[in-house]
Amino acid sequence: MAFKEITALLGGWPGFELVDVKREEATEQRATARIVLTLKPVADYPKTCSQCGQQVKTIHDVTPREIRDLPILEAETWLVLPRARVLCPRCGPTVESVPWLDRYQRVTKRLAELLGRMAQLMPIKRVAELFGVSWDTVKEIDKRSLQARLGPMEKSAFSDVRRIAIDEFALHRGQRYATLVVDVDTKRVLWVNRGRDAEALTGFFEALGTKGRERIEAVVIDMARPFVKAVKTHLPHAAIVYDLFHALQRYTAQVLDRVRMDEANKIARSSRDRHRLRTENLRRMITGKGARWLLLRDRSNLRSSGERVRLEELLAANQSLFVVYVLKEDLRELWRLRDPVLARDSWESWYQRALESGIAAVVRFADRLQLEAEYIINHAMHPLHTSLLEGVNNKIKVMKRIAYGYRDEQYFFLKIRAAFPGIP
Repeated sequence: MAFKEITALLGGWPGFELVDVKREEATEQRATARIVLTLKPVADYPKTCSQCGQQVKTIHDVTPREIRDLPILEAETWLVLPRARVLCPRCGPTVESVPWLDRYQRVTKRLAELLGRMAQLMPIKRVAELFGVSWDTVKEIDKRSLQARLGPMEKSAFSDVRRIAIDEFALHRGQRYATLVVDVDTKRVLWVNRGRDAEALTGFFEALGTKGRERIEAVVIDMARPFVKAVKTHLPHAAIVYDLFHALQRYTAQVLDRVRMDEANKIARSSRDRHRLRTENLRRMITGKGARWLLLRDRSNLRSSGERVRLEELLAANQSLFVVYVLKEDLRELWRLRDPVLARDSWESWYQRALESGIAAVVRFADRLQLEAEYIINHAMHPLHTSLLEGVNNKIKVMKRIAYGYRDEQYFFLKIRAAFPGIP
């Protein structure tokens, strides 16, 4: 077959023509066969400056280059061609523009596009092994592809955003975190930035613009005070909504676990020799792992009658635990109300009962929460939660595990945005 026919069949390389084809079989050093295509410039084909696009006639120098192209059957395909540097009157000596090759790349644009698509479906390491290119080459191609497709976060379309969720996730071990903002209605990741303080959100609020900030109706967060401060500063008209999961998580850490340990220690100190066995059994009942699980569970989610009996025995054995458990269940009920007036009355009732309990840990928790009670009551008007963000965080963990971590945070943030483009 003539070279021109082969060139047309393969798709061609504008500005160059095929002059030789040879096949190199696999060797011990190279696992796959290679097809080497030698190209030469087409006579009188205009050369242009890669910086300004101006046509240039004067050639400064020529360097032979080897470029990877799409594989042919089972063999790697390599192009051998002379790459010219032209003497541009405006830019000086600069490499010529080749329409099918990026300026500093050693792979053709069509191969780069394929590698970019594959990197969206497979780990970079597997793509690199499959095509016989370096990990860094695939990563940089995928990064440029994502940047071109997604654009800067600051330029994103925020015109339809009205309700958002804010959370943090771990970047690496050692207390390194990033902040995430998601559109509650479309499930789209709007913003991701290193840090977990108010500064991490500043760029997002600026990108929203004045009208965008005024459009935000509600923000659900995980009770993190830096996020609360940032929202109150930049979105003064938006309703802040506290999430039930994090409220119960804080109640567990500051109240339930504390009271369990205090009661167990009180029992141990008050035990006498003749009652040692009974008090030790009671202490084990309170401190055991099964006890903590029973106290944390919603009563309606207990799986068997045996679990319900064990819970009743545990609550009957200690008055303080009984009070803490009842207050926990009533606190959960606050997030199920949809009438703001009823929600406020219910909160006031809960707060008074917490103070009257006389349990120090409960009183401290209630006083702290009283300062932010409005954010609980707001849930009645804006029934939002961060379970959406928990799903996003779980997928982020999977992404990190598959990639064995990301050294380039900018690239990692692009991968996150691409994984959560939102739904119409």
